[in-house]
Amino acid sequence: MNVLWLFAHPDPHSLGGALRDEGLATLRALGHDVCESDLYAMGWNPVVDEIATTPPDVEAEQAKLTWADAVVVQFPFWWYGTPAILKGWFDRVFVKGYAYDVRGCDGRTLRYGEGALAGKRALVVVTTGSTAPALGPRGVNGPLTDLLFGLQHGTLFYTGMSVLPPFAVYDADRMTACAYACAVSGLRERLRALGTTTPLPFRTQNGGDYGRDLVLRPDLAPGREGLGVHLG
Repeated sequence: MNVLWLFAHPDPHSLGGALRDEGLATLRALGHDVCESDLYAMGWNPVVDEIATTPPDVEAEQAKLTWADAVVVQFPFWWYGTPAILKGWFDRVFVKGYAYDVRGCDGRTLRYGEGALAGKRALVVVTTGSTAPALGPRGVNGPLTDLLFGLQHGTLFYTGMSVLPPFAVYDADRMTACAYACAVSGLRERLRALGTTTPLPFRTQNGGDYGRDLVLRPDLAPGREGLGVHLG
């Protein structure tokens, strides 16, 4: 596979940087072709300067994305979300006509499971200082699956990508040698299965689960509400 590794951490010598290096080495050893976008090293401009333009740096990133069969999005979990530089990458690269506002032959808007990036796989790799229980169903921080919903469902799946379950490394600021070895082993295993892992079962917009108002049909997940209902 062609794999784009999108990396957003300011310190290449950090835990995130070490995991990135291990991940890239693993993919290459498995025979994949790999391309990297290290946003801080690139000095990526995260600010949309002008609407409806595609400057050369954006064209270059779109070319990488078009080339890729799979995308690994790696970042530290800051303030319940991605670093600003990564949000700015999506703001500038996932533009109208390329990643959204794409229509099919019948005039339907292709999104949430369909679209220009359909057929590509996406894996989120995230490091966090929180413990796993604190990002669990009853944890004070809220479930990590919910906190990543905007990125995984509202950005990656919205544009048609098949989103794999995320890979999270917890206790990032209290990492022991043993815990690091386990994290590397886990990441390698996930990368070995990059092409075969079953994606998250997000419901497609045009698959019949939603009405014309884009609200989930009442007979599906009856009595439930919240983000979890959008998983089939």
